[in-house]
Amino acid sequence: MIIAQPRLGLHDPHDCTDATDELTILHAIYDTLVRRVGQDFVPHLAQRWEVSTDARQWTFYLQPDVTFHDGTRCDAGAVSACLTRMAREDKGYTLGAPAVWRQFLGGAQIDVLDERTLQLTLAAPMADLLDVLEQGFVVAPSAFAALDAEDFSVQIGSGPYRLIKITQTQITAERIAGHFAGEAANARVTWQLEADPQQRLELLEQGKVQAAIGLDFEKSRRLGEMRHEFLSPVAIIYLLNAARGPLADANVRLALSLAVDREALITTVMQGAAHPLRGFVSPNHFGAGQGNGAVVDRDRAMALLAEAGYAEGLTLNVDCPTRLPDEAERLTAALGDQLAQVGIKLQVFIHPEREDYAHMVRLKEIRDLCVFDSSPMSTYRVLFEKIDSRVAGSWWQGYANPKVEALIDAGRVTTKRFARAEIWREAYKMLQDDPAWLTLYNPLRVIGLAGKHPDFKMPADGVIDVARLPKLSGA
Repeated sequence: MIIAQPRLGLHDPHDCTDATDELTILHAIYDTLVRRVGQDFVPHLAQRWEVSTDARQWTFYLQPDVTFHDGTRCDAGAVSACLTRMAREDKGYTLGAPAVWRQFLGGAQIDVLDERTLQLTLAAPMADLLDVLEQGFVVAPSAFAALDAEDFSVQIGSGPYRLIKITQTQITAERIAGHFAGEAANARVTWQLEADPQQRLELLEQGKVQAAIGLDFEKSRRLGEMRHEFLSPVAIIYLLNAARGPLADANVRLALSLAVDREALITTVMQGAAHPLRGFVSPNHFGAGQGNGAVVDRDRAMALLAEAGYAEGLTLNVDCPTRLPDEAERLTAALGDQLAQVGIKLQVFIHPEREDYAHMVRLKEIRDLCVFDSSPMSTYRVLFEKIDSRVAGSWWQGYANPKVEALIDAGRVTTKRFARAEIWREAYKMLQDDPAWLTLYNPLRVIGLAGKHPDFKMPADGVIDVARLPKLSGA
């Protein structure tokens, strides 16, 4: 089986990433304690787990007799070593945000009770810890030295596929016989670099690849039954500077949200390939709410602006990258046309270097607002890292709402999942009434698979699970 994708590469598996084209490879090579299914988690390397009532102590009971691909044992000691490594200050670095995992695992006490039992006592409660452990790739400790030396060709896991070859244009892995989670349907998988979406489409049509991701939304319709459309959980938003300037006023932030016609933006900027985003997380997220927030009401928007002292209009300064999201410049131009209807003018500042842009955002040096995408699949992580003023995380921009923060505190210690979902839904509603960001849409993506697979459904996080792909014709 060959999968054509627009980017290719492997880095340190303990560095946090939201790159779906890398995550699909990592999840094939490595096991994790739990696996995400929809909005919930199921056992994987951990057969079961227990959590204390205060959400601080977690005990995991592991699968027996698991080995890494180099023959070494994948036991509680190896898992402990991985969690310790994830919590290092130099790990978990992604797009300008250092030590992502350390803020949750730092200061934790990790006890190996026996070769199959691991106990993790957190420094602070986190009822949504499984959100982190779902990306806690269990790496053979024998690979640590090479990875620390940035030799990323050394990737040794215990997952359903064993890495056998890495080149600049292809990464190949072969199926592990008798894997504890079941054998994958396809004996070998090759991820192939092909940056051009038209070429990816044609390779699939010609039978030269069996899967292709990131296909053109309209052109891919010619695939017929081979075409599979899915909602990406990535939120396309504008971060708002709530620390200073006009957007420090909650009325102006709400006016901005009410002034925007999201459906029109989707039509003009995304050619229909998106769904309106009504709250701070996607419908794929655990605890996502509903409600009638984030709908266009320009009369009310103008009234709110007048109440805030801007009856004669105002100018907002916008920082805009050239990629991530790739449509950022077109989106900002279209947004400017809409906001002009309520007297808001945008002055745009373009930033071609995306990593420098991320550092600027992290250092809270944005002007009034900036184009951004929010990608963590964890509702709690989004609240904790981006919205809680007491944390003032990497992407927080001055927003503060004590009622939302009280819900964050309640949710982090609520171990009953249904009850925690209700707490996050209440936070969702509050953030519709008092938005921290200007939320716009979730993109629709397309994957092509060889053959007819009417029951195929992409995972909620938008990452291809190659171990659970059906047998693909021509593979």
